[in-house]
Amino acid sequence: MNPSPLPLLYSFRRCPYAIRARMAIYSAAIPIQLEEVSLKDKPSAMLELSSKGTVPVLVDGDRVIDESLEIMQWALMQNDPNNWYGSLSQDELNKSQEMIHNNDGEFKIWLDRYKYADRHPEHSQEYYRNQCASYLERIEAVLAQQPYLIRHEITFADIAIFPFVRQFSMVDQNWFAHGPYPNLNRWLTSLLELPLFIRVMAKQSAEKNRKESKGQGEPVLGNMST
Repeated sequence: MNPSPLPLLYSFRRCPYAIRARMAIYSAAIPIQLEEVSLKDKPSAMLELSSKGTVPVLVDGDRVIDESLEIMQWALMQNDPNNWYGSLSQDELNKSQEMIHNNDGEFKIWLDRYKYADRHPEHSQEYYRNQCASYLERIEAVLAQQPYLIRHEITFADIAIFPFVRQFSMVDQNWFAHGPYPNLNRWLTSLLELPLFIRVMAKQSAEKNRKESKGQGEPVLGNMST
């Protein structure tokens, strides 16, 4: 399926699902071919591999993974230098799964309505923001007791969740900066300032994307340090 000797990742730079997948791959220092996808013109090869038509999609030989959490696990089970995943206890894994489930479910539903309130005129943008509060208040309470979601260090849950909170914060940055979530704000800022995140979000040139889409580009090698 993938003629390149390296795994191929179809991605979209700002997509939170793709961000968390790239964070894990780069942390694991796994060389990949990265193809930035235009959501208005999705590659036919990607659509043939995954009928979902969403990013990220990872192609590793004959294996296709089109779920971001599974891509994270695929990467970190190969190499986990920052102890994001492999060192978690069963209790920590259970807590992580519950937080991520709530993030990807209830929070994401209201987040999309908050971001695109003009598409959902039945309620105001403030109403949708308030619906996000139930989840964010629980996270805020956890972060009032410790610097990160599961431990005193960054783990899988932090990486899986922060791209979505980033989106929330960007809808009204002034409100978020002065809003009722000081610990969430501090947590998010610490993750946005990671050198790894800055590298993950670096823009690729159009020429580089064209070459990589043909398997001619330089491999993207993850940074093992956060």
